[in-house]
Parts: sequence; C-alpha cells; structure tokens
Amino acid sequence: MTFNDIFKSSFLENVTSVSLFDMALALLLAFGLGLFIFLVYKKTFTGVMYSSSFGVTLLALTMITTLVILAVTSNVVLSLGMVGALSIVRFRTAIKEPLDIAFLFWSIAVGIVLAAGMIPLAVIGSVLIGIVLLVFVNRKSCRNPYIVVVNCCGSGSERQVQQFLRQSAERCTVKSKTVRKGDIELNIEIRMKDDNTDFINALSEMEGVSSAVLVSYNGDYMG
Repeated sequence: MTFNDIFKSSFLENVTSVSLFDMALALLLAFGLGLFIFLVYKKTFTGVMYSSSFGVTLLALTMITTLVILAVTSNVVLSLGMVGALSIVRFRTAIKEPLDIAFLFWSIAVGIVLAAGMIPLAVIGSVLIGIVLLVFVNRKSCRNPYIVVVNCCGSGSERQVQQFLRQSAERCTVKSKTVRKGDIELNIEIRMKDDNTDFINALSEMEGVSSAVLVSYNGDYMG
C-alpha cells in the first residue's frame, strides 16, 4: 500500500454505479405504486380517525425503500455497511390497527421488488393486493358484532329485555352487568339477522326500560 492509496477514495467511482435512467425509472414507478397504496389505504380505512400523514408515510416509505435497495444492489460492501447501520434503528410508534401493519409491509415490499428490477411482479402484485383489500375490507356484513347498552329497573325488566333481544337478534351474549339502586345497566353483544335496527326503538319503549343504545364495534378489543 502506497501513501496515495491511504487517501484514495472510491466516492467518485460510486457516482456512476447506478445509471440516471435506472434511478429515474425506479423512483417514478415507486411514486406511482406508492400513490396507489395510499389511495387503497384511504378507501379501506375503517378506524376512528383517519390520519393523512400515515398515508403520505406509505408513499414516502415506498420511495425510500427503493432508494436504499438501489444503493445496496450496486455495491456489495455498501450493502453490508448499510445493514449494520439500519440494524440500530428502533421505532417506538405503536400501530393500533392490524391492517396498518399490512400496508407498511406492502410499501416496503414494493420498494424492494422495484429496486431489484422485478417491475411486472411489483405492478401486478400491487394491483391484485389492492383489489383484494378493496373487496374484503369494504364488504358490509350484518353479522358484525354490536353492543346494546340498556338501562332498566328490576329483574323482571331485565328478563324481558334479554328475551326480546334473543328473539330479535341471531346471537345474544351478556358482556357486563352493573346494578345500582333501582337501576340495572346491561351491556349485551348481539349479532343482527339483517341491517334493520328498528328493534332498538321497540326496546326503548318497553315498560321498565329507561334507555337503549346500539353501538357498533369491530370485536378486537372485547372478548
């Protein structure tokens, strides 16, 4: 090794390791597929509050992953160093919706496949995944669980309420019961036979029932 070799840098040699056409094509496709993922996320969102920043994150994550994999595939030594650098990164943000994890992995996978040059796989796979999500996530079902919150007075009214719900719903399960002086609060999970909610009106007019509330939930946070 000579004195010049010590200060020799391969930085300029890496400038042309990835052609400008490859970079432009990969990032343009990553932007298009990332935008498609963002639109699918927007159409299939079923949470409480929609976060537009998470949708933009999906778009950015697709392009960033493509950028990183392009650099990794152009230099074996760089790939080893980048793996070590990325291994120390830790994310502490909690993912509350299970479907959000699927969208994150989808964005990362598209970026990796695009940068690897498998363009048909990235495009066709994304289209198929998007169709599946649009069909199954937006599918309405009258069998979704509902919670009926009923305030009644006396055990007689309680029995009438449960009997009425068993006749009106396909399935009826008591989740919780709170008893106060002169008042009983029931939280009952039901599976409706159809999308008709007129039975809750009849329930509120029953003798001994002071209030009746019907609430929809996804069933993930209750046993």
